[in-house]
Amino acid sequence: MSDGLASEVNMDVKRRAKLVFYSVGIFVCYSYYAIVQERITRGKYVIKPGEEENFTYMLSLVCTQCIVNYLYAIFLSRTFMKQGENVTNWFYLAASALTYLLAMVCTNMALKWVNYPTQVIGKSAKPIPVMVLGVLLGNKSYPAQKYFFVLLVVLGVALFMYKDGKQSKDNDSGFGFGEVLLGLALIMDGLTGAVQERMRSEYKTKSLHMMSSMNKWSVIFLSVCIIYTGELTEFIKFVSRHQSIIWELITFSIASAQGQMFIFLMIEHFGPLPCSIVTTTRKLFTVLFSILLFGNAITPRQWVGTFVVFGGLFLDTLYGKARRKERATE
Repeated sequence: MSDGLASEVNMDVKRRAKLVFYSVGIFVCYSYYAIVQERITRGKYVIKPGEEENFTYMLSLVCTQCIVNYLYAIFLSRTFMKQGENVTNWFYLAASALTYLLAMVCTNMALKWVNYPTQVIGKSAKPIPVMVLGVLLGNKSYPAQKYFFVLLVVLGVALFMYKDGKQSKDNDSGFGFGEVLLGLALIMDGLTGAVQERMRSEYKTKSLHMMSSMNKWSVIFLSVCIIYTGELTEFIKFVSRHQSIIWELITFSIASAQGQMFIFLMIEHFGPLPCSIVTTTRKLFTVLFSILLFGNAITPRQWVGTFVVFGGLFLDTLYGKARRKERATE
């Protein structure tokens, strides 16, 4: 009896250690990813004394990230995490890749007009398009509490992104082009979720199948764009002029790939609720890191909006947990 109890305690300790390891992995990977992303997209690169330039090659940046994500998923699927053959309809894979890609490109491009805290808070409104598209395209229904929590998110985002009349002339009209790009990114996120849900329900698509296929199609789409527009040549020239960015591009992409895998492992071993709590909390710390490291100003009203957004998301995860417990006891 004592041996059995000791074994159970030992398993619980290992499980908790694994949970902490995955959580720390998500925090570290995506915090570093966020810092380097802002450093690349908003940094000044010296051409010669008195002359600087900005990094403007967003499609190439996303393409680099997707290449590393794809190679990493293929490596894992053929070594440590074999998941069999992918039988998912190619149209679903291509469609999810296109919407995923557009969301990522719009998100990165938005950083040219908004700071990183605004981008993170705006992307925290992701449940809104997911819910709307679920009702319109998936014939789903949601309890009243769910609508209330999403309303909190909407109000928090509105508080954060509303621009005071005292701000600069370019921004005093309210929402600008950066906010429009964030709105498009949210719509694409919702479409991606709807397509992925069909993939899981109709084909039981595994995590690495989805990760590798989405990134493969994204690389194909992006390669055509950057070659056709000539951005690839300009990107290579930029990297040649500023070779210090190479290390940032490599570590940025590796952090992205490993962060995705920690999320998949968290969901596989502990379910979506702990994962959503960890990732939501991580976003809040990302905002704080951005403010501390890059000096992004944030007003008291925006602080209120920040905590309203994360409060709504956190209440939603707690409500989901309560609902699952109720169904388990029925």
